[in-house]
Amino acid sequence: MENGKLQQTLAGCIELSGKTLHSGKVSKVKIWPGFAGEGRYFEFHSNLIPASIDFVRESLLCTTLCKDGYKIRTVEHLLSALEAKGIDNCRIQIQSLDSEDTEVEVPFFDGSANAWVEAIEQVGRKEALDRCGNNVEKLAPHLSEPFYVSRNDSFMVAFPASKVHISCGIDFPKVPAIGCQWFSSAALDDSYEKHIACSRTFCIYEEVEHMCSMGLIKGGSLDNAIVCSATKGWLNPPLRFPDEPCRHKVLDLIGDLSLFARSGSQGFPMARVISFK
Repeated sequence: MENGKLQQTLAGCIELSGKTLHSGKVSKVKIWPGFAGEGRYFEFHSNLIPASIDFVRESLLCTTLCKDGYKIRTVEHLLSALEAKGIDNCRIQIQSLDSEDTEVEVPFFDGSANAWVEAIEQVGRKEALDRCGNNVEKLAPHLSEPFYVSRNDSFMVAFPASKVHISCGIDFPKVPAIGCQWFSSAALDDSYEKHIACSRTFCIYEEVEHMCSMGLIKGGSLDNAIVCSATKGWLNPPLRFPDEPCRHKVLDLIGDLSLFARSGSQGFPMARVISFK
């Protein structure tokens, strides 16, 4: 579906490093401007892994890309920022401090997408050209009929629409401080930076020990997540928004749906998306 826009890329290079959530290791990311039509892709040990649904592998508590035995974990916050800020084409070079690693994680920072949005804003955006020097129209996926998918007590439904709109709900009946929340937004406009990007990852305190026993969240702390106890409420207030957990689910969903992008197109469909978990 045409949207009257041309494909974009970064106007300069972004370089950030930081601790990762699950392994606790430090990784370094360098994002280079890309050619129109080539989309977003990772480079790890000289292996190219497109940021595409075709390379997603099931994993716990993060989104993981895998190709030829190499894995890149926790890509959702970075991809969310790139999709929302209109960076359609770029090469994402990532490396772990351990050169023998066959898997690597994207740095987690404060648990939000703020660091990526700020870095994108700092270098700016420009029109992307293909390898022949031509600009390329940006397309967006669209729906011809409603779409529905569910698993256990979670679901997502999407309806055809002329603009992007997302509504997300969460329900934690055993954690009163979170409870049931809903948040709605025209997710890919200016509201992303103000109302979504700064929302942080959250977790339930009573589940931390179990996650640690599974080898997860080795780099987790009160500095990169908001933690809520079922009995004591929030352990590291203040929240940035009363519904910050729900807003963060929107952040993650934008990153995950960005994986439907093809050849520099928009990944998030032109649709009214409703998600509940």
